[in-house]
Amino acid sequence: MQTTPERRILVIANRTAATPRVLEAVRRLAGEQPSAFALLIPDAPHSKHTDWTLDRALPYLERAAGRPVEGLTGTSGDPFDAIRDVVANGQYDLILVSTLPKATSRWLRRDLPKRIESLGVPVEVITPAGPSMAGTINDAARAGLPG
Repeated sequence: MQTTPERRILVIANRTAATPRVLEAVRRLAGEQPSAFALLIPDAPHSKHTDWTLDRALPYLERAAGRPVEGLTGTSGDPFDAIRDVVANGQYDLILVSTLPKATSRWLRRDLPKRIESLGVPVEVITPAGPSMAGTINDAARAGLPG
């Protein structure tokens, strides 16, 4: 019997790291085929906030993935530079970008998903359900993340 090769998926997020839509996507992808996941917080130089986000988000992501998830942080403060460095040092098959809605997302205003596509890895963008920031904050609060 031939086994399906494990794919590597990079989840890029910050405040939306453990929101329901991200967890649903991780569950879906993990159910489709064996997958290894890494969470990158790209634009937060190492700080207590970054550690806290990783500490809070990783258990939820690990539960959704059904296995450990690697936690990574960018150190330059520039999200694209951090993503480019991580992609260059890993062999990812898919990148999930979880971001705030366009009205509040610096990543979307800077066209970060399109820039990430230039790295040659398929990109899937996830934004929180609902039209308001309040929904995102409530999702994050339910997941134990800062608003």
